[in-house]
Amino acid sequence: MIDRLVDAGAPVGRCCRVLGVARQNYYKHKRAPTTPRQLRRDWLTGLIREVHVASRGTYGYRRIHAELTLGMGIRVCTRTVSVLMTQAGIHGLPGPIRIKRLRGIVTADDLVNRKFHRLRADELWVTDITQHRTREGWVYCAAVLDAFSRRIVGWSIDSRQDSTLVVNALDMAIRNRRPKPGGIVHADHGTQFTSWVFGERIRSAGLLPSFGTVGDGLDNAMMEAFWSSMQIELLNRKRWKTRVELANAIFEFIEIFYTRQRRHSALGYRTPIEYELLSAQDTMHAAS
Repeated sequence: MIDRLVDAGAPVGRCCRVLGVARQNYYKHKRAPTTPRQLRRDWLTGLIREVHVASRGTYGYRRIHAELTLGMGIRVCTRTVSVLMTQAGIHGLPGPIRIKRLRGIVTADDLVNRKFHRLRADELWVTDITQHRTREGWVYCAAVLDAFSRRIVGWSIDSRQDSTLVVNALDMAIRNRRPKPGGIVHADHGTQFTSWVFGERIRSAGLLPSFGTVGDGLDNAMMEAFWSSMQIELLNRKRWKTRVELANAIFEFIEIFYTRQRRHSALGYRTPIEYELLSAQDTMHAAS
């Protein structure tokens, strides 16, 4: 970088000062012979920086390693990626803070019992509401997540959190996926989810309602994990001026980044769409 700036006519001292490089270290590096190993490390560091920028500055070394190996077909070990990121000052976002929640009283059947793993799509959907403030006021988002692929199959955004918000998200999921009868829709005991209209929409689609323990976030842990990711990777990264600005950002995060680009550790560092396509291919191969 400094060499290119110097070739363009910029003073060496100013370039070193702007980029935070000691002048003596620059000349020392310039005099040292460049080995093939160093060339590869410099090349990898450039790729790592590109992947990190493409992830909106959210990826840590594990997801960057997955993108390099699975997405680009580059053979590199996880430790090398970690070391190069540290040396280049590249860091992912910190994970969510773990909070203990008090157990409540069960008031409805829990068909999940904290066992979220599923072998096929649309066997289990989990749903919840989150909220975030803008200068105009609050924005509420309801989402429906498929436990098999971690894909958001339905969502709704509004300035009010009522039963319409959650029904719209569920309607979108049903239209998009057309699930077979017998699937489970798991939620908490919020008034929006215990409303008659929400329960009726579940039953009319041939699905089964399920509710976790009152006041226990662990009973809907998979949905809470999604909200934590969105909070860290989108909502808390800036102050939002208008509801429209935040609604557009949430739409883009869910439909573009989270579903099609973000690599999930629980899916073998595949995206939700990739995971579903691979599963469908495996099913076809097994049947043939």
